[in-house]
Amino acid sequence: MYIRKNILLAVFGLSLSSSIAAGESYYEPEPFGSDSQWARDSDNVAIGDWWKPVPEESQREKEMRDWLRSIPREEAVAFALYTHDHGVLKLTAQCFPLLPEEPKMAVLEFKREHGWEVAQEQPVQYPGWYLHFRVEGWSGTEDVPFRVRLGELSAFEGLVRRDPAEKDTIVVANMSCNSPRDSDRYRRAQLVDNLKRHDPDLLFFAGDQNYTHDEATYGWLQFGVQFREVMKNRPTICIPDDHDVGHGNLWGESGKVSTRSDGADGGFMFPPSFVNMVQRQQTWNLPDPYDARPVQQGIGVYYTDLNWGGISFAILEDRKFKSAPYGNIPEMGPRPDHINDPAYDRSSIDLPGLQLLGERQLEFLRHWVRDWEGAAMKVALSQTAFCGAVHLHGSKQNRLLADLDSNAWPQAGRNEALRLLRSAQAFHLCGDQHLSVVVKHGIEAFRDGPFAFTSPALVNTIYGRWWWPEDEAPGGGEAIDSALPWVGDYEDGLGNKITMLAYANPTQGSAEELRKESSRMHRGDGYGLIRFEKSTGKTIFEAWPRFADLSEGDAAQFPGWPVEVQVSENDGRRVVGYLEKVTLPFSEAVVELWNEDTGELVYCRRVKGNSFEAPVFANAKHTLKAGLDRAEIVLLSSEIPRFD
Repeated sequence: MYIRKNILLAVFGLSLSSSIAAGESYYEPEPFGSDSQWARDSDNVAIGDWWKPVPEESQREKEMRDWLRSIPREEAVAFALYTHDHGVLKLTAQCFPLLPEEPKMAVLEFKREHGWEVAQEQPVQYPGWYLHFRVEGWSGTEDVPFRVRLGELSAFEGLVRRDPAEKDTIVVANMSCNSPRDSDRYRRAQLVDNLKRHDPDLLFFAGDQNYTHDEATYGWLQFGVQFREVMKNRPTICIPDDHDVGHGNLWGESGKVSTRSDGADGGFMFPPSFVNMVQRQQTWNLPDPYDARPVQQGIGVYYTDLNWGGISFAILEDRKFKSAPYGNIPEMGPRPDHINDPAYDRSSIDLPGLQLLGERQLEFLRHWVRDWEGAAMKVALSQTAFCGAVHLHGSKQNRLLADLDSNAWPQAGRNEALRLLRSAQAFHLCGDQHLSVVVKHGIEAFRDGPFAFTSPALVNTIYGRWWWPEDEAPGGGEAIDSALPWVGDYEDGLGNKITMLAYANPTQGSAEELRKESSRMHRGDGYGLIRFEKSTGKTIFEAWPRFADLSEGDAAQFPGWPVEVQVSENDGRRVVGYLEKVTLPFSEAVVELWNEDTGELVYCRRVKGNSFEAPVFANAKHTLKAGLDRAEIVLLSSEIPRFD
């Protein structure tokens, strides 16, 4: 386990001075400042004298305030989410906005042999109405009930699960894009009931937990109440995407200020204090950041890793450092981020100096792929996809060649990230695209890279998308056994190689239809489940319709699912030879192969058995290392492969 470079308080600027005392009758009405429209219009419903009638409020504001006012005060502690890793439990409790006379300090309690025991007391933070509890020395070996108690007013209970390291199959729920334009906007009863039946070991919300933009705390509370019954009893990874911080699309440009209403010039439109509040609400419960230095404007970072159930998860921020299209590349469409000219020069937009994950996150990934402490498999988690696996946007009549809002661009950054994931045979899970797909990435050639699973939109009323090749022809390459017609090898609009294995198109054809209540069974709403079998490497991707009836036990997934693959297939490079077979110093050791001619890490994997015959992909000199959790023992040095 590496040493975190800074304490988490530094990254988020968290201090007790932002807490509020009981009895205060006035809360700062402009906590994000007043020097811009974005600051003045941020989070108004959940700050100030929120409980008082507001003259001339909009219908939208009235609905939000009416909901907040309707909450019974004994439910003032709304929900909680947590993770624990390497002996540290981090738990965030979220409150509804509090009245002046209500308590502003809460305690975290654990239920032990003799009843509830107080572990820690923390203040409610304002703005945002959240509490953060950090408990060191957490064993992680037993289930422990917890309770967050806000004086005598309210309490919220859940269960801190033990680390399921002994389980062979670890199940992850993959979710994103939780539109409020739905009759069930304050509840997700059937969806949550289905998740309980699946009983995943880990929840991953990939972004767009809400779409309320300027009213982030209201949207976050709405999301949390919807999912609290499943979040409270298992660890949750929740990472904000563009809509969570008030953007339609986001190119973070390392935290600069955006001056365009579409954000296409890069940076953040809302004030940094607002962005940091959203990140504290959604991500503080994650393990501490790998490198906690804030970016420009003091905006915090949270990229990190979590080891859960013997799987190492890299948690990425694929918006924070990404270059923007406007001002960096030629405009070739109706918007700076859209390309519709089929004759455009792809190299004209893949320019030197453009960033995707940024050098700091690449440094983290280079470390992560080589650190196998307690891990049998590796999985990367991020907001969006490393390809443009979409043809139709918003409606079946709107065909778009290339969308620069995904990780498909810049292409060089995309390939660099995928090479790192491939070196560890890591899977990739994400959301954002409003279309569930399973693809196998190609980097130098088709099918030589890792698999990726994009989850369906939880509620797909905002922006439907379709995988629909213009010629309606199957892809190339070796045939794929599927009930779906358009599978196989394709290039996306940016020239990236992808192999489509499964997709879940909506069956409605327009944005207007998708928003109708009568379309809810046809929008492609749903969620993903991934089953990682550590002993064999078998991995199963499942895509479930939101309204699947699991009570009878015979509910169907989307056509084309499930998709079953092997972890070893995450590296599809052609083997050209082998090094001498060696005896490993440990059973199930980590092996690391370096190309000495290029200085490249070829791969770093955990392997079965006591011996290893290293496959190589180039006629060059190689060094092979091995170790228990990190490969530090040189087994072969400057060896040329044997060609059979």
